[in-house]
Amino acid sequence: MSKKVRKVLGLSGGKDSTALAVLLHKEIPDLEYFFCDTHKELQETYDYLDRIKARLGIKINYLSENRGFDHLLDLHGGMLPSPQMRWCTSMMKIKPFEDFVGDDDAISYIGIRADENRDGYISTKPNIKPVFPFKERGLVKADIIRILEESGIGMPDYYRWRSRSGCFFCFFQRKYEWVMLAEEHPDLFKQAIAYEENHSDGRTYTWTQGETLRELLTRKEEIVAKHKKAMQRETKSAPNRPLSEALESVLEEEDMGLPCLACHL
Repeated sequence: MSKKVRKVLGLSGGKDSTALAVLLHKEIPDLEYFFCDTHKELQETYDYLDRIKARLGIKINYLSENRGFDHLLDLHGGMLPSPQMRWCTSMMKIKPFEDFVGDDDAISYIGIRADENRDGYISTKPNIKPVFPFKERGLVKADIIRILEESGIGMPDYYRWRSRSGCFFCFFQRKYEWVMLAEEHPDLFKQAIAYEENHSDGRTYTWTQGETLRELLTRKEEIVAKHKKAMQRETKSAPNRPLSEALESVLEEEDMGLPCLACHL
């Protein structure tokens, strides 16, 4: 008797992995869904996951790294995660996922689109095989948005001001997204500042390169004005484009590199 191969799909709280769940939930009845919960997510992310469960009638396994972000931060000497040192992804996203699969043979369905030029994978374990249904079927961003609209799930609420899922203090946030975090969730912005400043040995770490969050916030009007001009330019060039797509295009101009796939699909 052949050994059963598990089929798993990681949800990030973003549009692509959600659309993949919509696409596959009837095709693959035994598909296992999981979300790696850092406990540093936006409330909008949890609300969106609840919407997915309700609409699709699926169970989502919430996976966590037992020791938590603050303990891991201490283990790393207070050094904040960064694009160069993504210990949060490896410890709080990839490790819980690999523990969840264990030594079982598994197919991991990943929501990278056909119009994306990346093939990144979040695990290198030989028993986990990556499969890319969007690429196989030639599905692009417009298809993903259509799938979400037709499902009734729609887009996450945070897409009004942020184009990616992930922790509220994600270092891949653009300047405008940090400014909007301060406006939408001032309590979380204060927590992000505290992580920068609370180092008893006097070391300085910042979430964004070149300036602290306090310094960034003093430039709020400048950052918002620049963003509005870019949005006007974008909507003028494509007046029928949804605002969420225009926002994503504008924010991509300020991109700091490819985000972690485990967090942002």
